[in-house]
Amino acid sequence: MSRKITVAGAQLGPIQKAEGRDEVVGRLVRLMEGAHRRGAEVVVFPELALTTFFPRWYEEDINNADHWYESALPSNATAPLFDAARRFNIGFHIGYGEIVHEPDEGGVQRKRHFNTAVYVHPTGEVVLKYRKVHLPGHRDFDPKRKVQHLEKRYFEVGNLGFPVVRAPVGQAGPVNIGMLICNDRRWPEAWRVLGLQQVELVMLGYNTPSTNQDAQGFEAHHLRVEHSHLSIRAGCYQNACFGVAVAKAGTEDGCELFGNSIIVNPQGQIMAEAVTWDDELIVADCDLEQCELGRNSIFNFAAHRRTEAYGRILEQTGSVAPDEWKPGDKPNG
Repeated sequence: MSRKITVAGAQLGPIQKAEGRDEVVGRLVRLMEGAHRRGAEVVVFPELALTTFFPRWYEEDINNADHWYESALPSNATAPLFDAARRFNIGFHIGYGEIVHEPDEGGVQRKRHFNTAVYVHPTGEVVLKYRKVHLPGHRDFDPKRKVQHLEKRYFEVGNLGFPVVRAPVGQAGPVNIGMLICNDRRWPEAWRVLGLQQVELVMLGYNTPSTNQDAQGFEAHHLRVEHSHLSIRAGCYQNACFGVAVAKAGTEDGCELFGNSIIVNPQGQIMAEAVTWDDELIVADCDLEQCELGRNSIFNFAAHRRTEAYGRILEQTGSVAPDEWKPGDKPNG
């Protein structure tokens, strides 16, 4: 059986704060239809694909923001997307704000909020769920910022780890699927946990501003894009997988998002890239057999990984400066 699949990245132009779910879902369905016409077997939508990037808006009481989240998929508003997936026989990935009532780490049942993504089989069944782990931004209102970035206020750290599922995709049969969300792409540990599960296809959505308000110095716009691409290309190369990284783009509620969605192969090469800041499809044919080269040679983990040397990665969170060397000291202390 051939292990080739055709994947589509469905970049979204801006979703303004006043735009309703029905209008957004209509855009998603049109993109899915276009992906189907171009032979795609799976389509990847961005992070928080049903709403504006609402963490830029401050609410003193987070309960007043519940309307930005989904408590169930499909809902009445999102049902047309699930119907379209069945009609076109196409799987899809979508990011959204999730409200759930479940026990916290202390066993207390309560309402919880996550930045979540799911992969949905063409039958409409949710195959895989992931909750964002690496939350950027800040928790409290910052009067110095022109635009807030309140992900730490609106979301809890994801509690599902970095799962990989082996599930049928198109004509390729079972494919090892994993997911990341936005800032996760910059953390090699996240990619490596997926790689240790022989992930073959990583689906990733993001909403990334063109400027970094937290930077102490100037960070050029083209470097913002380059750093995003660098992280994704390195993650795919170092873990021998394909990546479909899809953006929200354009000027959304006065905030510029840089777009530049890409599809990357296991050699770290960009196979397709978005060239607008609008709703736009990028499509690529992926031969999953290409994952074998890296997995069985340079990144043969069983042969070459040295876990005994990596203890600091789990034992330490913040960076710590080394002791200063002085004349007479022995090498390495």
